[in-house]
Amino acid sequence: MEKTYNPIKMNNQHKMNITDYFFDAAKKHPDKAAIIEVTNSISFGRLAQEVKNTAQYLEERGIQSGDRVMVFVPMSIDLYRITLALFYIGATAVFLDAWASRERLKMCCRLAQCKAFVGTPKAQLLRIATKEIRQIPIHLSIKGRGQRQHPGRRMDREASALITFTTGSTGLPKAADRTHLFLMKQFEVLKEKLQCQHSDVAMPMLPIVLFINLGVGATSVIADYNARKPEKMSTAKVIKQLISHKINRITASPFVLKRIAEHLLDTKISLLYLHQVFTGGAPVFPDEAKIYQRALPNTRIEIIYGSTEAEPISSIAATELSQLKVSGGLAVGDVHPKTALRILSIESKHQHKINLQDFKSSVVTEGEIGEIVVSGDHVLKKYFNNSEAFRENKIIVDSQVWHRTGDSGYIQDGNLYLTGRCAQLIKREDRYLSPFVIENRIKTLGNGNKIGTIIEHTNGLYLIVEKGINLSELETYFMDLEYDRVVQVNKIPRDPRHYSKIDYNKLKAQLPCTPKSYFTRTCYT
Repeated sequence: MEKTYNPIKMNNQHKMNITDYFFDAAKKHPDKAAIIEVTNSISFGRLAQEVKNTAQYLEERGIQSGDRVMVFVPMSIDLYRITLALFYIGATAVFLDAWASRERLKMCCRLAQCKAFVGTPKAQLLRIATKEIRQIPIHLSIKGRGQRQHPGRRMDREASALITFTTGSTGLPKAADRTHLFLMKQFEVLKEKLQCQHSDVAMPMLPIVLFINLGVGATSVIADYNARKPEKMSTAKVIKQLISHKINRITASPFVLKRIAEHLLDTKISLLYLHQVFTGGAPVFPDEAKIYQRALPNTRIEIIYGSTEAEPISSIAATELSQLKVSGGLAVGDVHPKTALRILSIESKHQHKINLQDFKSSVVTEGEIGEIVVSGDHVLKKYFNNSEAFRENKIIVDSQVWHRTGDSGYIQDGNLYLTGRCAQLIKREDRYLSPFVIENRIKTLGNGNKIGTIIEHTNGLYLIVEKGINLSELETYFMDLEYDRVVQVNKIPRDPRHYSKIDYNKLKAQLPCTPKSYFTRTCYT
């Protein structure tokens, strides 16, 4: 791993700006391509100039240090130019997932209280339909640039730089508040984990990774697909980019990576330059890892487990995962050395503030299922304007802040295993039934293309599968499982972000409310 000058550590530790990484890379590699789009590209040197010109435009329009600006721009050169300019003048960029519902958008606007809004012409149409966006005082042009170059600002290291909203569907939205210091810590951990080098030509399908590439001087190629609709991705177009640009590193969701791998197998295409693949954001089971390996036999493929608030937590190589079987839980590998992790009892009522002795007494024994909690410099410490979310998701042990992931799992022989979301576990006498593990078993019946799960609904257990899975085979396969009814549906709803996780709330809303007296093990459609 090459040693590089750290532009932030060389400055006053209490004053910093996360854009220092980018500007340092731009000085070293001014003529190198920074971002390549389908029909456009920009060098590091040119992007650095345009960031400073955009920063000047922002200040001329009244944006000052500490102001919050809602950014509605898809993954593009414009997105990173505008966001870096906001960081550069000390303003806070506010991101909202484009797939959020209208009601969710309204709630986020009320919570963030932004001073300005910047978006594409299509996004500007939201002003017509959404009162909360119309009430944002300043509307900025996506093409805006000043005539001069702004000198930038040094910021207090705990000043907010980036606010992102989670994709939850109920309650007050959680707004992850990332400071300049937090982004620096996250940058250092992810740069090391992803083994980013300035010589890389990478395709980062996860937006945060492109920031890492900009900070190390690596070239980023933006994939030619609509991130809002990954199921409609033209895999052939993306693979054409991978070949023509000689991409050597990819970061993508498991769903997208599987689509690419299947296309490679069907067409017998080889990606000779691709050396590293990282995937995360949703579970990857052994059968999927085998598909990755068959398609990319000479590529190092690593699955990273993490969350919005903590990335990375652990990781496992596809070569290792593909050799394992999922019995008690899904292996997600070794815990990252800079992540402190504990498994706490699900039964105990976790207080927001607790002393060290009580915290230690809540830790379960090895092999026992509990809630995964993590701590570290790259683990989010706060939410914006949401004290309830902070109380629910953080445990303060003396002066140390621990994040409750909401995921259940256990430690065995030093390795971490997932058993799904705590809220989805089904208590049966003295043990927990994990829908997460059952979902993997169902996938094997559907050849990985059809999914299913088990949920507790109207006082019974529903085994739910997509059409295409043989019901007789299903009932034989699950003779060891106690359930009340099988329901077959056309399509089980998935999360909009990665299109990999099951949306349990939507699924339950689609199910019939059948009295328990009508339950039977006989399969129904």
